[in-house]
Amino acid sequence: MADTFVLTATDLQKEYDMGKSKEQALAKVSLEIQEGEIISVIGESGSGKSTLLNLLSTIDKPTAGTVEYNGRRIDNLNQKQASRLRLEEFGFVFQKYNLMPSLNIYDNIILPVAVMNQKWDKEYLAEICKRLGIEEQLRKMPGQLSGGEQQRVAIARALVNQPKVVFADEPTGNLDSRNGNEVFRILLDCARTEGKTVIFVTHNMELAGMADRKYTLQDGEIIDKI
Repeated sequence: MADTFVLTATDLQKEYDMGKSKEQALAKVSLEIQEGEIISVIGESGSGKSTLLNLLSTIDKPTAGTVEYNGRRIDNLNQKQASRLRLEEFGFVFQKYNLMPSLNIYDNIILPVAVMNQKWDKEYLAEICKRLGIEEQLRKMPGQLSGGEQQRVAIARALVNQPKVVFADEPTGNLDSRNGNEVFRILLDCARTEGKTVIFVTHNMELAGMADRKYTLQDGEIIDKI
């Protein structure tokens, strides 16, 4: 049976205009990610990890090279098309949680589907919240929760639209190692149970080791893949 690649990047390059000079963040990075794979991306600060994640997820556009999602080129989508793709197919977990302080926990979780005026599976959402241990927190405000609880909410929000791919950028960076590892294991367990693809950036080698494959970036290039 042929491999099914959900994401393919070919010769990705990214340069940032610094005025009198240009800074190269990525240099001809190519990779193929199979459906259902858990992929970690590691490297020192400034190695291009977050840039790669942003290009794969259409948050940013490459200077050169291409990105394909399920055989469809997505690096050249306009802003509206890219936004719709992210809302319908992708989920995101960020280091800083990015919860809306004026919304309660339930409304924060359903925000991605509410923006699209889409219905959501309430039984699925209830099950996710139970697995994340936040089912009793849904009427509280973000400021009433600990950092670990807020990240659990962010994971529930990333999963509420039942995405095909989850992108996570330093998802445990604001948590202590015990809480961080515990929360992230729940995300990976959910992803594996549902066959989701997960691509995450981390400095945490223990987390990186939970992935099916690991890419190491240095100076904008892949120097190792396991």
